[in-house]
Amino acid sequence: MEDESDPTVVAVFRLAIAEAIHAPEVARALDSIGREATRVALRKIMGDAAVSGLLTGRPAELAKQFGALLWGDLMVSLLLGVRSQPTPREAARRATDAARAFLELHPEV
Repeated sequence: MEDESDPTVVAVFRLAIAEAIHAPEVARALDSIGREATRVALRKIMGDAAVSGLLTGRPAELAKQFGALLWGDLMVSLLLGVRSQPTPREAARRATDAARAFLELHPEV
């Protein structure tokens, strides 16, 4: 699976946004094919955690919350070209920070 912050992926998002009025099917395809795979995987992780008793809540909402903590405004900054793709080290730090914040919001059950 391609990293959503990869410059090629960001370029495809820019194209889909630019053409959304004239070709909304492009944006829908990008959302359903590209982004949905990530959402499905994250919902499964959250669902498994809930079944195991590690989290409470609806997996879809938990996944959205974690995604928001992880991405913040990064995608908008990438789309605007005011930020470059995070290095692997920066991406790992973002993931760690997001996980830490998520677990503070959802302490052990």
